Amino acid sequence: MTATAPRLGTALVRLLLVTAALLGALLAGAAPASAHAALTGSDPQDGAVVATAPKDVTLTFSEQVAMSADSIRVLDPSSKRIDTGEIRDLCSGSVVKYGVGLRSGLPEGTYTVAWHAVSADSHPIAGAFTFSIGAPSTTTVALPDQTAGGGPVGVLYGIARYLSYAGFTLLVGGGAFVLACWPRGAAVRPVQRLVVRGWLTLTAATLAMLLLRSPYTGSGELADVFDLAGLKAVLETKTGAALISRLMLLGAAALFVAVLFGAYTKRTDEKEKKDLTFGLAIGGSVVAAGIAGTWALAEHASTGLQPAVAMPVDILHLLAVAAWLGGLTTLLVALYRAPRIERAAVERFSRLAFGSVLVLTATGIYQTWRQVGSWSALTGTAYGQLLLVKIGLVAVLVGIAWISRRWTQRLGDPAPHDTGDATAEADGSDRSEDGSDGSDRETSAATTELGEGNEARAGQGEAEQEAPAPATAKPARDTGADTSTSTGTGTSTSTSTSTGDADGTHGADGDAEAGTAEAAQGAGPRDDADEPPTAVDPERAAQLARQRTAVATATRKRDRDADPERAGLRRSVLTEAAIAVVLLAVTTVLTSTEPGRTEEEAGRTQPTSGAAAVPDRPVDIRLPFDTGGVDGNGTVRLTLDPGRTGANDLHIFVERPNGRLLDVPEIKVAFTLKEKNVGPLPVLPDRIQTGHWSATGVQIPMAGAWQIQVTVRTSDIDQTTIDKNVKIG
Repeated sequence: MTATAPRLGTALVRLLLVTAALLGALLAGAAPASAHAALTGSDPQDGAVVATAPKDVTLTFSEQVAMSADSIRVLDPSSKRIDTGEIRDLCSGSVVKYGVGLRSGLPEGTYTVAWHAVSADSHPIAGAFTFSIGAPSTTTVALPDQTAGGGPVGVLYGIARYLSYAGFTLLVGGGAFVLACWPRGAAVRPVQRLVVRGWLTLTAATLAMLLLRSPYTGSGELADVFDLAGLKAVLETKTGAALISRLMLLGAAALFVAVLFGAYTKRTDEKEKKDLTFGLAIGGSVVAAGIAGTWALAEHASTGLQPAVAMPVDILHLLAVAAWLGGLTTLLVALYRAPRIERAAVERFSRLAFGSVLVLTATGIYQTWRQVGSWSALTGTAYGQLLLVKIGLVAVLVGIAWISRRWTQRLGDPAPHDTGDATAEADGSDRSEDGSDGSDRETSAATTELGEGNEARAGQGEAEQEAPAPATAKPARDTGADTSTSTGTGTSTSTSTSTGDADGTHGADGDAEAGTAEAAQGAGPRDDADEPPTAVDPERAAQLARQRTAVATATRKRDRDADPERAGLRRSVLTEAAIAVVLLAVTTVLTSTEPGRTEEEAGRTQPTSGAAAVPDRPVDIRLPFDTGGVDGNGTVRLTLDPGRTGANDLHIFVERPNGRLLDVPEIKVAFTLKEKNVGPLPVLPDRIQTGHWSATGVQIPMAGAWQIQVTVRTSDIDQTTIDKNVKIG
């Protein structure tokens, strides 16, 4: 059968391919999950040089974290572990501190502290730093390049998170759309499939997150997915409890879906149906709020400022998103796959979506203040920038929703094609697209008709002997109207043709006409009236029934698609759904990103945030200067290798504006760490050759944001001092 209307599998797939590509780029380009907690201090400090070996190493965090037995490891220069392996909880009041003891008799050298933990908002964090006993030394410690929550496991976990949000949106939004906007849609098969697939997606994604949780927060190895010991450890955490609670609530959600698409659709008494609607609304709201609460319990809302207020606000935010975007998806399916949807149902959803946007605005403003806190964090942090992208997408979505509302106001309720129930039409049209199921129910009727035609052949033969054959009828002109053709044997077939039908309806009608003609030819008049009736072919009867269903479906779709207002509404809702896919992806990345307020606070409390300082990364900066005299302007290029605490090699090149080396009488350098009141530490480099100065063994005692000052003298009286802040270590 040739389709006669734009199908969901053509137009929607094209747009979703584009949005899926954007989603892939977004997820692939996003950094691994940062966290709400941050390392704010350590003892010894990063890059410190201590005279005697410490007895232990302690770490201080901005928020509560979960530590495992090997969360803190201390390695000597040869990469051997020298800690006792026993984590000590040193928390007191609002101070979150953990430590590990060290073995006695440690020799001089540079030691590496590698740590990892899980923040209170469920995201893994990790880092490393070094300190030296006596004097810095070389080290052979090689830390993995993969950051916490990264690698293939991190990608899979991120996909599962996205699918869980998408499944929740379809499940809750689809159910809300049916109950609040379109009760008749509970009997429409495509709508049923959408909601059930939402439940299946959320359930499968939750199970995947539960299995991936252990390697995601620990080893990062995909092989540890089925580690029972790791799974047991996950179940004892707050995140594991939230995931298990979600699975239990999904069991109750399955019961809700079964009643909604089962007993609810069979109720004919208005009072009973009203009571059942009320019960489903209350029960569904409780289950939906409970599922949304599993996110609020384990993520950003559960930590930081005002968690008692933030968690209910987060639940309302998630429910509003699901009601809006999930209802939008259900409306899209109804517009493309259901024979018709009343204007009143679309208007009711428009009001529901407007209320959801108001809730989103109110809760979003509160969450923005709570997670960002300042304009600088809004524009200068990854969280703030992603939040701006999300706000922009919501604004675009609201604009397109306004266009959809205009189409809704112009929408008219189409007259039914026949007197049959629209619900049966939806079910029949859906089955006819999937296969022969929609026509199997008509097979018995077609078989009966054929049987009656065979029994009537004897009477027909006698009538033909008594009366002359009629003149050949003039063929009816193809006007696009429905034509009933009788074969004279008791078998009648209804066909519908359309002149110039560009969407394939004529092809379907042609098949039906051919089948009718073939049936008429096979059941023509016979001379022998006493011949017993031939056996009816069930396969032929089923074929005729399928052709009838195809013609009826094509006619209904043609009538539906002839409405330009309805077609315009479908296009605008389709665009909304495509933007909603990207919006959901941005939201998923946003929930796994360190809030801007936390990032700024961590930056103020500690110059170095605990990132790995072991890899050598030379400092290379360029400083323009102008002393005001002859040959008084140019550029100083300074390199500090390896660019970390301890001894470094310093090289300075003085260049003219044209890039050639400039010989100057004197160069002086000074290093100052203002946060620790260290310095200035002067360095007097030696002249190597024209424009090249160098110094070896330049000591940087600790890591931090150092100010490098360079004084350039180009004559006896012309000199200038230039400076730049550089993070070293």
